Amino acid sequence: MSTSTIHDIGYRHYDGRRNGRAYVLRSLYVHNLRAAFGLGRPARAKVMPFLLAAIMLVPAAGSVAAFAFSKEPDALIRYSSYVNIMQVIVAIFLATQAPVLASREVRFHVIPLYFSRPVGHLDFVLAKGAALATALLTLMAVPVTVLYLGGLITKMPDSGEQLLKYLGALVGCLLYALVLAAIGMVIAAFTPRRGFGVAAVIAVYLISATVVGVIQGIADAETNFTLQGWAGLFTPFNLVDIVQVRLLGAQSSSPGVAPGVGGGVVALALCALIVVGSIAVLYRRFRKAGLS
Repeated sequence: MSTSTIHDIGYRHYDGRRNGRAYVLRSLYVHNLRAAFGLGRPARAKVMPFLLAAIMLVPAAGSVAAFAFSKEPDALIRYSSYVNIMQVIVAIFLATQAPVLASREVRFHVIPLYFSRPVGHLDFVLAKGAALATALLTLMAVPVTVLYLGGLITKMPDSGEQLLKYLGALVGCLLYALVLAAIGMVIAAFTPRRGFGVAAVIAVYLISATVVGVIQGIADAETNFTLQGWAGLFTPFNLVDIVQVRLLGAQSSSPGVAPGVGGGVVALALCALIVVGSIAVLYRRFRKAGLS
């Protein structure tokens, strides 16, 4: 006969500080931002984001060096055009990192564990979206800043005008980051396997860019410049470029730009609709995944 003993160790209440919703939201944001650059993960997870970030810097550094030797203003790439010129690299970064933030928890069915704690569904979506947008903003804004600082160091004329152009380009980078993060997160959230998510984001980018490019080419051949400009609303890089040109006074870096201030307002409204709509879609998606 064996005997058993029950030890009454009591229940110890937590009397420490409760950090609240803001702390939870900040922690989720920082965790996802680190994940976007592979920090806190194996070394192979860091290769792609940091390689792409380095590639983004190369043209900026080369442009500054060319301007330093030639002193020709045209040698320095326009701040507002830099993202559009490097859009393929930005798209690859989005395609490879959006699934890291949006699909892993769905695939491994761990979202209910997040919501077993005091984490709201909207907080979960906002933290992930803001983290990806911040990662994209960093990717794009750093080389633009290198262009600006390099121009200042090498005695770019009209420093006041250059500052305004630089600030306008930063606003453009923010719009690019918000729109691209919104689109990438939605696509990745519905493709639980990372490989499929990468392929889906790239496919959406290539298809939209190709179709719009064909339409704009035909419109240009037919001298229908109005159609050529409005067609740019249907691909994200041209969409934000319209806002930059019509509302921020930048020079166009797209084949066609929607006419007038009205075109810029429509493009900005569409950007806002994409961001808000993505939040609504992701809210429903993660809420459903949290119940499964």
